[in-house]
Amino acid sequence: MRIAIVGTGYVGLVSGTCLAESGNDVTCIDKVSAKIQILQAGKLPIYEPGLLELVQRNCRESRLSFTSDLRQGLERAQMVFICVGTPQADDGAADLSNVWAVGEELAQFLNSSTTHKSSPLLVVIKSTVPVGTNRKLHDLLASRTRASFEVASNPEFLKEGAAVEDFMKPDRVVVGVRSAEAERLLRELYAPFLRTERPFLVMSPESAEMTKYVANAMLATKISFINEMANLCERMGADINDVRRGIGHDARIGFQFLFPGPGWGGSCFPKDVQALIAMARNVQVPARLVESVLAVNEAQKRVLGSKIRAHYGDALAGKTLAVWGLAFKPRTDDIREAPALVLLDELIAAGVSLRVHDPEAMPNIRAIYGERLTYCDRPYGALEGADGLVIVTEWQEFRNPDFELMRRLLVEPVIFDGRNLYEPRTVAGHGFKYYGIGRLTAKPGGPACSTA
Repeated sequence: MRIAIVGTGYVGLVSGTCLAESGNDVTCIDKVSAKIQILQAGKLPIYEPGLLELVQRNCRESRLSFTSDLRQGLERAQMVFICVGTPQADDGAADLSNVWAVGEELAQFLNSSTTHKSSPLLVVIKSTVPVGTNRKLHDLLASRTRASFEVASNPEFLKEGAAVEDFMKPDRVVVGVRSAEAERLLRELYAPFLRTERPFLVMSPESAEMTKYVANAMLATKISFINEMANLCERMGADINDVRRGIGHDARIGFQFLFPGPGWGGSCFPKDVQALIAMARNVQVPARLVESVLAVNEAQKRVLGSKIRAHYGDALAGKTLAVWGLAFKPRTDDIREAPALVLLDELIAAGVSLRVHDPEAMPNIRAIYGERLTYCDRPYGALEGADGLVIVTEWQEFRNPDFELMRRLLVEPVIFDGRNLYEPRTVAGHGFKYYGIGRLTAKPGGPACSTA
């Protein structure tokens, strides 16, 4: 099929590249010419494991191309995917200005194109948009053009750091359509990715739009819940890791998204939870649970800072701390709404010097903090002369460190582990004082004990 992708962020670039990999002729379009130039040079404007190789291969084989000229990108397309950003507006709702701008340009193209006078163009909204956007876009296009078109919804469920794998081997594909022909085209497009009998779920556009928000809100709820229980465990003398295992083996609950930490961030959960609250508010439906999920998360982002202040007390100012992990999750350079940002701000305000390391996110952090931080290209380099270590992101290379080397490099052997990477007793055996999230605090040379 001949496909146009409007928007080359995570969703657009991954979707377009993976569709090209399955044999389609794909043109990715973006109004930011600098981004297109990077892509045309065979490089990526983002970090996503496995994506660069796919982009380069499909460009070489002429299945994938990039342009900032919308008309050029649409000229031969049978379907166009809208993958533009829908950031959070001041009132918490999704800002759809990018979607409406694409709609206006699509209408102009349809009016001047001869290709789609009789052959309908299938417009597919892949951006995360509030319920009713599909209908509004259809009405906008209908008011601007008499050319043939259809509007479908196809929400994405990609995880940053595993987006290629998620697209190639989806749990499910959800489409919202109003015609059998739109369903047929999308079913044909996704058939190569559903050969393991994963479901192709057909529903109304409104239900498809809602599915994306409810999925993200549910996952955010699980994380906020386990974080709140972790904080309670600390006060009650229980260990959240034991509790997590005790409930996770219940098939009704499971283990996914039951790992406590310093709060969730990224480009999806924060804005989508806020947008769901805004949608509920607009139709006068209480969203008390979702509002609480958001409130719990905002408080959780300050838990690590509280542990650090409790440990150092009045001596915190003037200390130097090492920070491992800055991205909101591993395998990405994305720092949007990252818990690390809250921690860095708190510690800088408290007069703490910070030596930071992240395998991918340091350029993005430097763009915000400039020379207020010391940037270290190696994890152990960040420990040199530091009074303690704070772990905020669970990169794989942090999981099995050389504790003896760490103890020699640190001024004081103390670890604030925001991701519960280590067993308290093991770390204590190496001479460290250890603070986890919902774990029993471990003292050097002694058994784990409660912080209550």
